[in-house]
This record gives sequence, structure tokens and C-alpha cells, in this order.
Amino acid sequence: MQEWQEEVLADVRAGRRISDRDIVAKVRRAVLMQRLPPGTRLPEVTLGEVFGVSRSVVRKALTRLASEHVVDQRPNQVARIRAPSIEETRETFAARRLVEGEIAALLAGNLDEASHVQLQAEVRREIEAHGRGDEPARIEHSLAIHHLLGEHSPNRVLGAMLTDLILRTSIVIALYKRPNLASCFLAGDHTALLVSLEKGEAEAAREGIQHHLESLEGLLDLSPREASIDLMAILGRSREQA
Repeated sequence: MQEWQEEVLADVRAGRRISDRDIVAKVRRAVLMQRLPPGTRLPEVTLGEVFGVSRSVVRKALTRLASEHVVDQRPNQVARIRAPSIEETRETFAARRLVEGEIAALLAGNLDEASHVQLQAEVRREIEAHGRGDEPARIEHSLAIHHLLGEHSPNRVLGAMLTDLILRTSIVIALYKRPNLASCFLAGDHTALLVSLEKGEAEAAREGIQHHLESLEGLLDLSPREASIDLMAILGRSREQA
């Protein structure tokens, strides 16, 4: 079981009070890890059972998730993980190329030693996870690399924008990744980015990120998908434990 799933179980077993913010964090992470594909239904009753909370707490969480563009809420309908259109998908990748490319250029030659070591470690862990076929871990380390760029961005507004765009692109990757594609790993891209950042090559860093995102978008199959998901299993408990 993934560590983040075990955290849900541990909280429930310990009787710890689960807040709407806790639910938002768990669902957001499940989306980032591509465990909750777009279109997944999020019934209030099921979420309440998973987290051991009232429907009012669940409603607050869903409202927050909707404000973060993670779920769609419509009157008298069950909330669902957002399913962006093909047009929105292309616009999202275009926006991320601009934002993350600029952040990479700003960071080139300006990363402190501790931050560079952090990035090196995540790149190494991503490669190792891919080598042993651990796709959830590979995704986690890949996300960590991009989040670190946002966290260290000299322009905090761009950093916040990147955080939002990382989540949005994770949603569209979960929706449109080709069914026969085991991994969206792009060998050498993150390693080359590290070299550009270390050498202070701003344009190379910008172009590297933009090429990386263009290649990632090229791996997608931009056609609609339907998802059949067991929320109990993904967010913390199997049906036998429920």
C-alpha cells in the first residue's frame, strides 16, 4: 500500500479528527499521483465513510477542491474529478511551458548548493524508480522536481502559478495518457536541466523545460476516457475493511 494511503488508515484508526483540509490534501495527492483519474465520481456518502466524517465536512472539502479546479460541482449532481477538454489541455500545457520555462531561466546560475543537491537527489530517485518499474514512485519524484523549481522561483507569483499548473497537467495526463504507455518518463531531460541550471545557461534551461513539456504533451492520446474507480481502495480502505 502506498505511504499516503496508509496515512489515511492511520488517522482513522487513531481516531484523529479529520478536517476538510485533510480530505483536500488526500484527494489532491491522489490526483497528482494519477490514482484518481478525471471523471471519477466523489459521492459525499462514500467520502464520509472513507474518512469517518460527516457530510458537512465532506461538502466543505469538495467546495475547496472545486475552487482549486480539481473537481467539478454541479447542482444536484455528484462531484467528479475534473475532465478538461482537449482545448483546455493544450492551453494548460502552453501556459505551463511559458511559466516553467521562465522560472528555469531565472533559476539558471542562481540555485544555492542545498537546493541543487535536493534537485539532484530527486532526479536520481526518479531514474532509479523508473529502472525498477515503480511508476508511483517515479511520478512522485518527477513531481518533486517540478515543485522544487516552483518553490525556489525568484518570482513568487510565477512559483504559485506553476504549483497550480502542475496539478492541472497531472489531471490531463491521467485523462489522456495512452492506455499502452507504462510511463511518461523522458530519459535525460531532468539531468540535462540540472546541467543547464548549474552552468547558468538560462536559455538552455528554458528551452529544456519547454522541450520536456512538448514531448510530454506528445505522449498523450487526446480522446475522451471513462474511469471506473473504487474510492474505498484508493483513498484508504478496501471494501472488506469498510
